[in-house]
Amino acid sequence: MIELSIETLSHEAFAPFGEVIEADPLRTQFAINAGTSQRFHDLARLDPGKDGRLTVSIFRSQPRDLPLSITMLERHPKGSQAFMPLSGKPFLVVVAPAGDKVDPHQIRAFWAHGQQGINFTAGTWHHPLLALHSESDFLVIDRADPASNCEEYLLEQRLSLNMELLAGVNAC
Repeated sequence: MIELSIETLSHEAFAPFGEVIEADPLRTQFAINAGTSQRFHDLARLDPGKDGRLTVSIFRSQPRDLPLSITMLERHPKGSQAFMPLSGKPFLVVVAPAGDKVDPHQIRAFWAHGQQGINFTAGTWHHPLLALHSESDFLVIDRADPASNCEEYLLEQRLSLNMELLAGVNAC
């Protein structure tokens, strides 16, 4: 079994897989609505793919028991997929670079605080939602035909998440 360390989610660390979606003061922002709102602009490149259209959904995710073994990843080769937590609770993101196969040594895990979302670029391998603590809702923007846009990859070797970082950030 390979032990997978959990990293804190940041724009730089997640860049090979997509974008972090958050109200980051370093991002382009400006006042709107007569100064009553602040717009954090253009946070993700949403891509429906050729002949696709974007759809907005809410996914309700059940919390995962920890420690957790990772045995599979999935990808959406035709378009991007964005997740924004609505419950304000932290969650885990497990990803691997796009490609025909998954190299277990390139899989990474990130801890996202409850105000961060993520956008996977088309083809990025990822684990299904990993809610922590309690049931959590996510706003999801992805391609409208998920039945033809989801591939699964079963890992030959199981991965175990290293829970030490979570203890260090009081996430569990």
